[in-house]
Amino acid sequence: MKRCAGAMALSLATLGATAQQLPANKPSAAQQAMIDRGYGMFIHFGVNTFADVEWSDGTIPVSQYNPTQLDPEQWVKTAKDAGFRYVLLITKHHDGFCLWDSKYTEYDVASSPVKTDVVKAVADACKKHGLQFAIYYSLWDRKEPTYKDADPQPYIDYMKNQLTELFTNYGPICELWLDGGWDRKPENWGIDQLYALVKKFNPKCAVSVNHTIVNEEGKRNYTRPSNMTEDNKYFFQYFPSDFRLWDPQIITRFDKKQYLHQGKSYYLPYEATICLSSRYNWFQKSAQLPVREIDEMEELFYWSTANNNCLVMNIPPDQTGRIREYEALAAINLGKRLGLAPGKPLPKNGKFVSERRPAKASSVYPADANNQYDGSKVTDGKLDSRWASADTLASLEISLDPSEYFNKISIFEYKDVKNSKDGFSQLREPRIREYAIDIRQNGQWETIFLGHEPMGDCKVVHLPRRYKTDVLRFRVMKAIDLPSIYEISVIDMARK
Repeated sequence: MKRCAGAMALSLATLGATAQQLPANKPSAAQQAMIDRGYGMFIHFGVNTFADVEWSDGTIPVSQYNPTQLDPEQWVKTAKDAGFRYVLLITKHHDGFCLWDSKYTEYDVASSPVKTDVVKAVADACKKHGLQFAIYYSLWDRKEPTYKDADPQPYIDYMKNQLTELFTNYGPICELWLDGGWDRKPENWGIDQLYALVKKFNPKCAVSVNHTIVNEEGKRNYTRPSNMTEDNKYFFQYFPSDFRLWDPQIITRFDKKQYLHQGKSYYLPYEATICLSSRYNWFQKSAQLPVREIDEMEELFYWSTANNNCLVMNIPPDQTGRIREYEALAAINLGKRLGLAPGKPLPKNGKFVSERRPAKASSVYPADANNQYDGSKVTDGKLDSRWASADTLASLEISLDPSEYFNKISIFEYKDVKNSKDGFSQLREPRIREYAIDIRQNGQWETIFLGHEPMGDCKVVHLPRRYKTDVLRFRVMKAIDLPSIYEISVIDMARK
């Protein structure tokens, strides 16, 4: 028997029950280090990989974990070649299966047919290739018996024991990403104890819990990141936390950094999380799935890393234990397009000349009490609000400052979504099939772009000239259903 729960808990008492997070309006050392990293690769891998599921309950036999070509070196080399600055590894998901040889459970790689300590292999490869190493650890554990105790402390001690293993055996860890906090009240997770433990080992390690922020203090009234446009309006759900999380939600372009806890204001950057797969899967499935289009990935990169925020992109290995080559190449191609290089600042998008500018649609779908679909939604800086038309053929006009130049237009189209049986993977179908972009010049409309095929999740139009106009018009010329657009951004790439 490997289990020795509680053996390390007493020695941890010397670490203290809390670590201090100070009110601030600028980044701490840990937050600044996180901002400087900026771009990481998320790796979901574990027993779920071999069952073709996203979540499991701890009943998948450990014998089912059996990668035939396990190659963590290839994972990290892919991250290096793609320009990522850090690797964020799932060490334990909600099922409780551990990718290292833990003394406190037999549900781990050491008890499987392939006993390689994956945490060590990834940490060593990160050191070799000059990347920083970060870990994901699920609070929710559907395997560990102490999790079901009425007293939360035995399970908190179990987590502290496992985190001590992770933070003492694998070199520096730059980030701890905690997940699954919805299954207990926030105060019953011992977040203050976990935070203190981590900071004792590495004060510059950034720590947070998924669904960090809420609308009302002490209540689970979740706040969408796209609504975080005011300082000192929203509250910590989990305190202390060094940054905000809500996967896979995307922040607004007008993201704010000040959040409240017990009447005091704290600085919190945001870490966005997206999947390389266009089907939104975290663990790799046996079926080959398409990747996001490079235009969309580029724009999401710019969007997510702006305003001193960060992005992690999930690229999971398959059942062989390797990242599929076409997926690795997609990430590498994105890095080359962005011009990512070690020691070089992350690239930025141009100046948004359309942000919060008036926009008027020829047709608007009737709104209910909770939704608005008017034209202004395409310039509000949010990717979860949208204009929707009541007519198949419709147009939308954006009023611009006629003194402002632009040479790039990006369009995020709303698509019909069909969910797969796993509850995560998706199939998205575009509605708009033909469209045009016009500008008004000397009182006359002039077409500057004509599209005769679906625009994809994000269409980026790079113009060979810089233009000025008082109005830009988007026209739908053919659609198979009522067209809808999340965002139209008019950008000047000469001004960054």
